[in-house]
Amino acid sequence: MRIGELADLAGTTTRALRHYEALGLLTAGRDTKGHRTYGADDLRLLRQIRALQAFGFGLEETRPFVECLRAGNPTGDTCPASLAAYRHKLAELNAVIGELTAVRDIVHQRLATAEAELATADAEVEEPAHAPDPAHAPQPARPGERRPCHPGRGHR
Repeated sequence: MRIGELADLAGTTTRALRHYEALGLLTAGRDTKGHRTYGADDLRLLRQIRALQAFGFGLEETRPFVECLRAGNPTGDTCPASLAAYRHKLAELNAVIGELTAVRDIVHQRLATAEAELATADAEVEEPAHAPDPAHAPQPARPGERRPCHPGRGHR
């Protein structure tokens, strides 16, 4: 099959395939006119690469899986180097999960502290220390006097 057909079947672009070829992850044959040609094994290889990328593997990290497939194994993840790559990726993921868990715990604690401070401040506002002084209460308007609709805000 030609490069465009392989790209369509693998759900990628011809540019990506050329990039994989430049990295040595994909090897193209050539027809009599010099066009790239690929087989079913190349499609299987590309599907393995794309699946690993979806899991967060970088292109270089897919190399052990590619080599495992090229060695004739039915899947790319049954070789010792592939298993080591899985273990390494799992350790990376566990480290990231640990860091994110620590950040989540800090944010949770800060939220709890802020909510407690807000509740304390609201409680102080709702419970005045003493009863209002009638001498400072608003006085009714005198005949002809204009007052703003919202005390303290003035006219607009």
